[in-house]
Amino acid sequence: MTLPLKPSRGGFLRPFGCGWFIREFLLGKGPYESPKIKPEVGVPQADIFHHYKMTLMRVTALDRATRAEEKRARREKRPINPENIGSLAVKYLDRMPYKAQGCRYHSFIVYFSTIQRLGWVEATGQEEPSSFQEHYPPGQPRKYFRLTKAGKKANDAAWANPHRFLYGED
Repeated sequence: MTLPLKPSRGGFLRPFGCGWFIREFLLGKGPYESPKIKPEVGVPQADIFHHYKMTLMRVTALDRATRAEEKRARREKRPINPENIGSLAVKYLDRMPYKAQGCRYHSFIVYFSTIQRLGWVEATGQEEPSSFQEHYPPGQPRKYFRLTKAGKKANDAAWANPHRFLYGED
């Protein structure tokens, strides 16, 4: 029996899903050493996306470094050295393009609007001004978002695929 190289639905797997990260981040848990926030205050949508991408990049670099060190240690018949893993992870992270990991910003916006329609996140009412550059007019204000009670109660399967939960697809 052969296993398919790619899962039949959902593409290739990542160390963690976008929905899981959003929920844990807005709960203030700081998943995978991302910054911890105050859940009642919330955070702007662009900041959630940035921390998701950076955390995904760090975890992916560490995973690649661990696999490379294990392979090298096995080949050289020596024990695994954690210092080598750390230096390889830094090297991989420095060489990793920002756009290569996770979703693009537009996909994140679509995902986030879906969880807003489900009532899992809400705007807190707090805003801060934003500007693109000095010679452009000011942009739209950055709105802060927090998790709702419904978002806290939603199960992992719903957070993994909110479109299916929203539209009842199978």
